[in-house]
Amino acid sequence: MADVLCSEQFGSGAARGCRAAPDGSLQWETWGRSWWGFSGAFTAKSGGRDGGGGVAPGTATPPLSRLLAVFLPQGFPDSVSPDYLPYQLWDSVQAFASSLSGSLATHAVLLGIGVGDAKASVSAATATWLVKDSTGMLGRIVFAWWMGSKMDCNAKQWRLFADILNDIAMFLEIMAPILPFCFTITVCISNLAKCLVGVAGGATRAALTMHQARRNNMADVSAKDGSQETLVNLAGLLVSLLMLPLVSDSPSLSLGCFFFLTALHIYANYRAVRALVIETLNEQRLWLVLRHFLQRGEVLGPTSANQMEPLWTGFWSSVSLSLGVPLHCVMSSVSELQQLVEGHREPYLLRWDQSRNQVQVVLSQMAGPEAILKAATHGLVLGALRGDGPLPGELEELRNRVRAGPEKESWVVVRETHQVLDKLFPKFLKGLQDAGWSTEKHQLEVDEWRATWLLSPEKKVL
Repeated sequence: MADVLCSEQFGSGAARGCRAAPDGSLQWETWGRSWWGFSGAFTAKSGGRDGGGGVAPGTATPPLSRLLAVFLPQGFPDSVSPDYLPYQLWDSVQAFASSLSGSLATHAVLLGIGVGDAKASVSAATATWLVKDSTGMLGRIVFAWWMGSKMDCNAKQWRLFADILNDIAMFLEIMAPILPFCFTITVCISNLAKCLVGVAGGATRAALTMHQARRNNMADVSAKDGSQETLVNLAGLLVSLLMLPLVSDSPSLSLGCFFFLTALHIYANYRAVRALVIETLNEQRLWLVLRHFLQRGEVLGPTSANQMEPLWTGFWSSVSLSLGVPLHCVMSSVSELQQLVEGHREPYLLRWDQSRNQVQVVLSQMAGPEAILKAATHGLVLGALRGDGPLPGELEELRNRVRAGPEKESWVVVRETHQVLDKLFPKFLKGLQDAGWSTEKHQLEVDEWRATWLLSPEKKVL
């Protein structure tokens, strides 16, 4: 048999070779995936538009492959993160359940406004609708200002929060016609909640798209996600057309369907968010990995840490850690400044309030991602001194001294933990990198304040 002249493959698919046919044309081997639905070699005539010739009759791209290309990013699965498929499958289930619940809620709102009621006033219905929309618009602006910067740090938790809040909003819409004396207030609150959902859902979707896109293909991943959601919503619309006539005349049946769909919606959302494996560190993931490292000397990988990350109570940690605080908030005198600077060889200053277990970190203009990661690690190590669980020898000894009265001055403890961290952090950082964590960037919540201060001659900058 003739030798292979060349070969080709699409994405991560199996490669196929090409040989010279007796008539001088190119004879391609069969694709390696039998589920595409065809077999046998096929011939590509030279001079075709694709550079290798036109595909012979009967060898066109299989229908299943063309269908997948419509809804999946180009280059799937290599062009997206490994958690893309399980997340999108569960996300489609929750979108379908939400679409059906939304139909029931919309039916209830229209009924409450007076659609189908000859006595209903058009002007009153219009006024209710305008008040409802304006309330939501104002809420959207305030919520985006208040919480917008926090959603990158805890995208999974805010994603789950948004979907649960959406279910609450739809429940209020369903209950609104039952309470006609406060119908306007109820639908206004519902629409306000939906606008908050829009902000949180849109922001977290963008953050998760950034995580899933692995070839600078955020636009493609986002567009295909929109196509998947449109298909699911279309299926939900068709099912809703069959469901509404069956349940619209029975409020109890309608409410029962809503609760079933809501339970499915929350469960699917939980499974979707739990399927995510994010390789960048936020405060919760950093604390989980650091605690495991301090107790066992090993660094958890992204998969294990993401499985352990709390989703329902993940907005706040036991240690109050503030990164990037203004300098004037942590000191008020020259002596305090000298105490904070003494022993510091990193581009950050750290103040620890033992009684409240609160750590405030002032960042230098020179502090990069690695320095911020070290500052956060330092703050969490200080928090660990107030907690339980085993610690490495030097930290365990320091914790015993902190717990023994009288209370040791915080700035002295901070200075001593600097010395411990100089030995501990390089090993911890290497463990993070070896375990697959991305240390060039992070998702720690950092304010924009930066400062400069007089440093000792031996100052070293990361």
